Amino acid sequence: MLQRALHTASAAETEAAGAALAREMQENAALPRFVALFGDLGVGKTAFVRGFASVLSPTSLVRSPTFALVNEYARGEIPLFHFDMYRIESEDDLYSIGFEDYLAREGIALVEWSENILSSLPAHYLAVTITKDNADAPDSRLLTLEERIALC
Repeated sequence: MLQRALHTASAAETEAAGAALAREMQENAALPRFVALFGDLGVGKTAFVRGFASVLSPTSLVRSPTFALVNEYARGEIPLFHFDMYRIESEDDLYSIGFEDYLAREGIALVEWSENILSSLPAHYLAVTITKDNADAPDSRLLTLEERIALC
């Protein structure tokens, strides 16, 4: 079971943490292909995804999918689906963006604002929680990575 915490001091270090997780997922097929990102506005969720994508879809330009709701990066061997659930308010909203259809494909989902879709998270996923951890160092972050499996 994957579980660890790390500190980053810059957006570049947060990106590097995302890249490290992507490499780890390449090496360990047992890790889930769904990454649920949790954290307040501006904590670095998109920076984390940018680093992740730099490994698996290196020439993709990663931007927050706030208005598109989902961006697909398919420039590597496996497609990446980058969701932003900030504006999602119901199961109908998820259905309308084709959420289940994306998950049924052979790819990796990275989902910002996963706290908005808790009841729709898969039974097995990686939770990445990013928080600001030092008021005196505005770029300082605590990243907690935890593999979660529902006990059904």
